[in-house]
Amino acid sequence: MRSYEVIKRGIDIAGAVAGLLLALPIMLTAALAIKLDSPGPVLYRQTRLGKNGRPFGMLKLRSMVDGAHAHRAVLAAESAMDGPILKIRCDPRMTRVGRWLRKASVDELPQLWHVLCGEMSLVGPRPAIPEEVARYEPWQRERLAVKPGLTCTWQVSGRSDIPFEEWVRLDIAYIHRRSLWLDLKLLLLTIPAVLTARGAY
Repeated sequence: MRSYEVIKRGIDIAGAVAGLLLALPIMLTAALAIKLDSPGPVLYRQTRLGKNGRPFGMLKLRSMVDGAHAHRAVLAAESAMDGPILKIRCDPRMTRVGRWLRKASVDELPQLWHVLCGEMSLVGPRPAIPEEVARYEPWQRERLAVKPGLTCTWQVSGRSDIPFEEWVRLDIAYIHRRSLWLDLKLLLLTIPAVLTARGAY
């Protein structure tokens, strides 16, 4: 497992550097579109929990109106997903450009920086929000045992169309079975998952 972690980290660094260079024109174009579409910052920073529950400020390209997080509690009843996750198919907080960014997963591209810094990995459970983790059952906290990732089994299996409990079980199954082969398989499966945008909202 030690050799796996070393090689995985090397792949993360190489992948993050290459990804940031390739994604830079896309992010710059998206940043301009965000600025022209709605007032507020281009980047959105939100506290997420990393390996062993360690918090970090995760960056995303802003896809919602400025201050959207303040309305989270009010909209909780409209969530399309069970459990502690808030997912709304037609979220009223989403901007016009933001809907496209979410659909194409472009809003996630700044997270390559967190992969480069070692806070995230290319493959691993998606980083959780503290208030969501506070509502986890004890067994669900196992998904915090590894670094969170840009993509995972949930990401390539239907994303928000998958019930929360199954999502957690997929993450835990990945943690128990993780290997370089499985990581490569998930990275390759991410391409058609992003292109089809299944469950992306």
